[in-house]
Amino acid sequence: MSTKLFVGSLSWGVKDDSLKEAFEQAGTVVSATVITDRMSGRSKGFGFVEMGSPEEAQAAIEMWHEKELDGRAIIVNEARPREES
Repeated sequence: MSTKLFVGSLSWGVKDDSLKEAFEQAGTVVSATVITDRMSGRSKGFGFVEMGSPEEAQAAIEMWHEKELDGRAIIVNEARPREES
């Protein structure tokens, strides 16, 4: 299992810091990034969290998948490599 997680269905108010803080409950967070629109700077509603180990990544999925963060149930699963378009 990878240590990089996809986090979807984020509320507009979630920022990098609050995403990192939430996932630290499951273990060591290497990085936490909310993806934003280049033009407006507004969140696109998803992001990525990299955990310190595969075990911590699995713990984060179990802790957060379909749970509420900032008023919205979020989707958490293993990040897949980006597909060529």
